[in-house]
Amino acid sequence: MSEVIVQIDNVWKKYDMGKAEPVVVLKGINLEVRQGEFVAITGPSGSGKSTMVNMIGALDRPSWGAVYLKGRNIAHMSESSLAFLRGKTIGFIFQQFNLVPTLSALQNVMLPMEIVNESEKEAHVRARHLLESLGLIERLTHRPNQLSGGQQQRVAIARALANDPEVILADEPTGNLDSKTGEFVMNFLGEMHDQGKTVILITHDLDLVKYAKRIIKLKDGKIEP
Repeated sequence: MSEVIVQIDNVWKKYDMGKAEPVVVLKGINLEVRQGEFVAITGPSGSGKSTMVNMIGALDRPSWGAVYLKGRNIAHMSESSLAFLRGKTIGFIFQQFNLVPTLSALQNVMLPMEIVNESEKEAHVRARHLLESLGLIERLTHRPNQLSGGQQQRVAIARALANDPEVILADEPTGNLDSKTGEFVMNFLGEMHDQGKTVILITHDLDLVKYAKRIIKLKDGKIEP
């Protein structure tokens, strides 16, 4: 059996709403993702998918329960240690691309490497190589507003791969793309899986779950049996 890379152990997540009743979004979630898996997490709007992204990606901490990333409990880590572990372990691909608007494509891809203290020279070489491999060698100096949606998502994919992460966490990665570009993105994720990456896809689109080897269904903050 391969190593468990993400473990969610009886996780509950509650959001306080001031004077209103608190909202419990996740309710006793248990999930293990092993190295090399391709897992799709699906469910309708309001099922808790976005909060699951935050838990799996160690972007937020649970109200109760524990989240382990590579065997380390994220609640017991300092923010700086967690940021470094997250930066080296997980590459994020978001529906909204989340590129820095004032930076060029090249600079956006270099950014995660700078966070984990990669040298500027090495970051530049790797970012250029990644963008070239995704057909964007002519767009290195372009800012996000000078790129199409598909080109922005390819920059976001290059950024996700910048630190050669073990896990690719893709949150509705085709949501803002046309069907042809969306198919390119999903085929690319499949290639990454074939090369040994762990891929976790969060989506409400049932047409996309066919790419995954295991499907997790969320409903009302719980995993359906």
